[in-house]
Amino acid sequence: MHANPIIWADYPDLDVIRVEDTYYMVSTTMHMMPGCVILRSYDLIHWEVATHVYDRLDDTPAQRLEQGRQIYSKGMWAASIRYHKHKFYVIFVANDTHKTYLYTADTISGPWTKQYVEGFYHDCSLFFDEDDRIYLVHGNAEIHLTELSSDLSGPKPGGVLRMIVKEKEPYFLGYEGAHFYKINGKYYVFLIHISQATGRRTQACYMADSLEDEFVGGEVFNDDMGYFNSGVAQGGIVDTPDGDWYAMLFQDHGAVGRIPVLVPLHFENDIPVFPTEAPKEIVVPSTRPDHVYKPLIGSDDFHYEANAEGKVRLKDVWQWNHTPNDALWSVTDPPGVYRIQTAHICPNLTFAVNTLTQRAMGPACEAIVTLDGSRLEDGDYAGLCFLIGTYGLIALTKTEGQFYLVMLARNSEDSSIFGNLVDTEPATEYARIPVSGSVVTLKAFGNFVNNQDDCTFSYLEGTEWKPLGISHKMIYKLDHFMGCRIGLFLYSTRVTGGSADFSNFKYDVIVSEDENKLA
Repeated sequence: MHANPIIWADYPDLDVIRVEDTYYMVSTTMHMMPGCVILRSYDLIHWEVATHVYDRLDDTPAQRLEQGRQIYSKGMWAASIRYHKHKFYVIFVANDTHKTYLYTADTISGPWTKQYVEGFYHDCSLFFDEDDRIYLVHGNAEIHLTELSSDLSGPKPGGVLRMIVKEKEPYFLGYEGAHFYKINGKYYVFLIHISQATGRRTQACYMADSLEDEFVGGEVFNDDMGYFNSGVAQGGIVDTPDGDWYAMLFQDHGAVGRIPVLVPLHFENDIPVFPTEAPKEIVVPSTRPDHVYKPLIGSDDFHYEANAEGKVRLKDVWQWNHTPNDALWSVTDPPGVYRIQTAHICPNLTFAVNTLTQRAMGPACEAIVTLDGSRLEDGDYAGLCFLIGTYGLIALTKTEGQFYLVMLARNSEDSSIFGNLVDTEPATEYARIPVSGSVVTLKAFGNFVNNQDDCTFSYLEGTEWKPLGISHKMIYKLDHFMGCRIGLFLYSTRVTGGSADFSNFKYDVIVSEDENKLA
């Protein structure tokens, strides 16, 4: 038996398929690059990165963190993944460009071919019917069925275009998160909403005998696993080779993000039946029991070799915050080091280009890195952070030739809870100490048990770790709309051209048999 939720990290808006003996799951990655991660599994419980669908999306100034612009909380949302006639399809919208993107590939590893679909389809689900007609199901509060042209370039002239479900009860969030299927000749759309009656996400399903008929249904699953009234909902369903069915849903877990929960279901008289509660432990037979999974997070000594084109691809555990500037980073010059250089003045961490991140993971996690700041300019900040709207960080900085270690944090009142505009004010400085050298070893620790969501920072003095600053409370908010990330960063506040070298990055998940010890 394995613990459920199955991954204690931010993988929201899940869609899952099975191709023969292999499961594939896509998740929202918003402003992170490379983007649109697809995970692979053989038992629906253990997962590894199969690919990222794109390295860059449209490479706009906002996606590059240029001209004071950004795409926090925007970018790609809620992709739909399908496999049809030996081809993979991934479709999603980006909320900064207001475009719908379709990527196709013959193999999961690509190459992926990009095209645009005319129109904008919120939380869309792609569906290929048995008569070769193609549809999108999409919307919020009003769920629409739109027939696409055979080349998927846009709506089919004269094709089906109808509303199939409408939210009727008072709600905080209307029906959305569509996942559309045809099973045993019947059509199903799975949706989520937050009604005023429940005050949390719940799962609904509507069904019809044909695409012309009325879709009827309602709530099918309402559970929070005893966790802060945080509903388990929104995601795709998939069957095993043995014919068992599962829903891959997610649950809000505070600052660590929205994490996957696996829920069994079955059909009675063609109606999907969920359990009254999501299981706290779960087991699914593996189609490849001897498979060894690559970890979803990991350490890095930054020893890489360039390919024939002189390019380097980092480990799949890494993503940049926004589109990187390839002229300003390297892991080959010198080898064994992640080097960042600045070319822009930044007001704070959120606008730092080439911040390299991994998902924070519960119940607690710890990252350690060695930083050489000998090439910093006055006013530069380089270090280790938990990246979120309410971020915390430890950094080496330089003022009038003197090096200091500082701990900074952005408090809840310092950032918007709903707005898409990210505050340009600097974070609050909670500690500053002078240091004699430019090489330091830093540690960041995050505790996510029971939504504690605290981060603390320390530095190595000889053989002893010394804490710096406060224990900072991180809060998940809609300004970033993403779980916190451990990140390596550099930004300049006075002059550009400084650089920082990171080496010996170590990342560990801290697991305790008694989670109360962590809390």
